[in-house]
Amino acid sequence: MTKEKIEHLIEKTADFVLGSEKIVVFTGAGISTESGIPDFRSPGGIWTKYDPDIFTYSRFLHDEEARKLHWELLGGNEFIPSHAKPNPAHYAIAELEEIGKLDCVITQNVDGLHEAAFEEKAGTPVGRIIHLHGTMERSKCLSCGELYPMDEIRKWLAAGAKVPDCPGCGGLLKPDAVFFGEAMPVWETSEARKRSESCDLCIVIGSSLVVFPAAFMPRYAVQSGAKLVIINRDPTDLDGSADVCIHEAAGATMTSVMYHVRKKLSNT
Repeated sequence: MTKEKIEHLIEKTADFVLGSEKIVVFTGAGISTESGIPDFRSPGGIWTKYDPDIFTYSRFLHDEEARKLHWELLGGNEFIPSHAKPNPAHYAIAELEEIGKLDCVITQNVDGLHEAAFEEKAGTPVGRIIHLHGTMERSKCLSCGELYPMDEIRKWLAAGAKVPDCPGCGGLLKPDAVFFGEAMPVWETSEARKRSESCDLCIVIGSSLVVFPAAFMPRYAVQSGAKLVIINRDPTDLDGSADVCIHEAAGATMTSVMYHVRKKLSNT
């Protein structure tokens, strides 16, 4: 794709943003790789180093060695590096909130970078971020339901804990992310579908759109008449239904989109 073609598509996306009132942004692992967080399926990703079958909900519940591996990985820097910060794509999405165009972010990611970007640019994102696959920002006791910040649990791991238990009831602690074989969160899934069906523009950023039922959300938007923009390095099965497809880096692309949005707003 030529530079001129990319610029045309970026300007077209900016026009879609300006003409929309309820934008839903759907994000996947590709938005966070630019923050140094490895994805799962690409060469060098997590699943090229570890057997995905170990990371099932059933194995976590019933296999202590699997739990130890979970916590060893999660307590270190390989899964979500401690130095990871929001990148320009995260900030561009937060800017959509600043200008009053964003309805919500629906994310498959568990890294907390959307929240960090919002808090820096647009304040606490109350009701704006829907986590379809949960979050690694906290852990939940499977017995009493108590939540613990993951930063606190990492201190326990650093102090020698191999499989941390709930300090309150002694129950099993589990990262509050959705594991393979675990049910999707009911409210989040229902709310994401409702928001997708009521938006007028859906922007997909950094998702291969192959993980279901999460990948249904952009499809719901299209079926309900919304415009669809896909920003992803690789083609997706939904490209043919999109009004704009940009196979470029998320950060640079969204930075350019918001530059044109600001420029057009200043001229109105």
